[in-house]
Amino acid sequence: MNDSRSSAAGPPSPGRVLVVDDDPTVSEVVAGYLTRAGHHVELADDGPQGLALARARRPDLLVLDLMLPGIDGLEVLRRLRSDEDGADLPVVLLTAKGDESDRILGLELGADDYVTKPFSPRELVLRVQSVLRRSRAAGAGAGAGAARSSGGPVVCGDITLDPQARTVHRAGRQLLLTIREFDLLAFLLRQPRTVFSRQELMERVWGWDFGDLSTVTVHIRRLREKVEHDPAAPVLITTVWGVGYRLDPAADPVAEEGGAA
Repeated sequence: MNDSRSSAAGPPSPGRVLVVDDDPTVSEVVAGYLTRAGHHVELADDGPQGLALARARRPDLLVLDLMLPGIDGLEVLRRLRSDEDGADLPVVLLTAKGDESDRILGLELGADDYVTKPFSPRELVLRVQSVLRRSRAAGAGAGAGAARSSGGPVVCGDITLDPQARTVHRAGRQLLLTIREFDLLAFLLRQPRTVFSRQELMERVWGWDFGDLSTVTVHIRRLREKVEHDPAAPVLITTVWGVGYRLDPAADPVAEEGGAA
């Protein structure tokens, strides 16, 4: 994936980045590049230490290797996501090129992005800065998705999305979405009944010029689990086979009653 459009907006303000990797060479190189980009970096070389540091001194972003001694990266991510303070912690995964199943599982657990080894340290810095920028924009009540969905709240049946507050409610209950899930839902709600390919969603929602299209599939699946009444039989976010995905409020009895703003 390439986040060149996001990086063009300029670097975010410095942040605290925790890098968890058991390879001292990788850690040293990554820390050097992030430090030169203005970030404060902490290092951990195994899963238990990384988990403890993330819980004791929550960083602004976590760079997490999947292959770690003690506790692997997926388990670290799973435990952090179960913590109230770690549920929305921005995470960039470091994965081996052949670990597609682990990479997808990491995305399903809520990772925001990933970089496959071997990787360019400069690319990793750009990914980190892109995720930091989106995270801070979300915390400030506006972001890439909100900017593209400017204006007042969007109502679709019993779903209400507020782009300024960055909140989503369904039937009065708040849905906890990751940054990328929120941006994806905001985009689809603003353009109902329009079919978008996975490539189009990557480019138009997240600004990625190319990359692993399974990322879109995973985020669609995660979003369905949170907004569909029956995720196994989705009727709101539907698949158009051989083409892509469409938000179809008319197919959802509840959504049909309220219409789409």
